[in-house]
Amino acid sequence: MEDKRSFGQKMDEFLLKDSTFILLIMGAAAAIFAGTFMYLKFGTGAFNDISIVAMLKEGIDTGDYAAAAAFAAGFLIARILEGPLVGLLDIGGSLQTGVGIGLPALFLSMGWDLPFSNFFVALLAGAVIGLVLGAVIMIIRKLMPEGVAVGGTSVMMGAGNATGRYLAPLIVLAAASYNVYAGLGAVIGAAAFYKWGKEMTGGAILGAMIIGGIFI
Repeated sequence: MEDKRSFGQKMDEFLLKDSTFILLIMGAAAAIFAGTFMYLKFGTGAFNDISIVAMLKEGIDTGDYAAAAAFAAGFLIARILEGPLVGLLDIGGSLQTGVGIGLPALFLSMGWDLPFSNFFVALLAGAVIGLVLGAVIMIIRKLMPEGVAVGGTSVMMGAGNATGRYLAPLIVLAAASYNVYAGLGAVIGAAAFYKWGKEMTGGAILGAMIIGGIFI
């Protein structure tokens, strides 16, 4: 029997699967954790506000990671518990702050240098962290009483508020100024997400990363 669903409908169904959510979390966590590795190695690359990165920098300078670990890990735990209840996972608090600052600070305070031995190990470590987080969130959702969980857990890409929708043109311009392929990817991604009724900001970011990465 011929499947008459449109590509957009198939994509929506794919994105709403639990396994897809976990894959997205793994990819985001891998990139963010690797970004922190870049910061530790080269002094740039962390996916966080300057004030939060300063906590990690203080730990690097003094050897005391308590502030970064406690602050960021607290955000991570709160967002993991919040996500299944409200139907949204705040990437800023859970991944950028928790995975990008809290867990690295915790690992460094314990003397675990292996996750930061090289870029590919950092990517793998971040992906494993994302797998665990995604699985935990899905388990919490399954355990929620009937009517408490709100549909499928979504992912906020870019700014976690209404201003995020206005970032797409800026991202396209920034990608185009960096590389013509990244700019082309940002345009294609933004157009595709607009066609699917999704936030163009996320499409511009993903398009720039995918097409820019392929041709660079």
